Amino acid sequence: MTRSPEGRPSPVVSLQFDRADRRYEPGAPFTARYRVEGMGDEPIEAVEHSVLWYTEGKGEEDLGVHFFARIEGDPATTASDGTVTFHARLPVSPLSYEGVIVKVRWCARVRIFFRSARDFVSEHVFEVGRLPPARLVTAEAP
Repeated sequence: MTRSPEGRPSPVVSLQFDRADRRYEPGAPFTARYRVEGMGDEPIEAVEHSVLWYTEGKGEEDLGVHFFARIEGDPATTASDGTVTFHARLPVSPLSYEGVIVKVRWCARVRIFFRSARDFVSEHVFEVGRLPPARLVTAEAP
């Protein structure tokens, strides 16, 4: 069990995508299942799960939330095996992109809010579309 800097147990979020390769076509259905372990006895206030994209790289970073749900209390207590499932239909854009200057990443995010006012975030990256990675092209000398 890992611990936070305050000495509290740090949760572990095990998330499973419905596609083993984590690659989705634009507009495709998306399903993820997750389980949270290692929380100790700290009470949960709420859990949020979402599907979002964000940019990394030069310039301002952008973020777009495509799907969002907040569940008050611990949603795992209502599941027979402690696993929570959520579904979304992915949009047609933006596509995942591995650029030289900027990258577009998609992820499933699980955020846990504890009654003690602390929170814990776990992100799990996946791909939308099949764009090849960009590569740096240098000009050849004449």
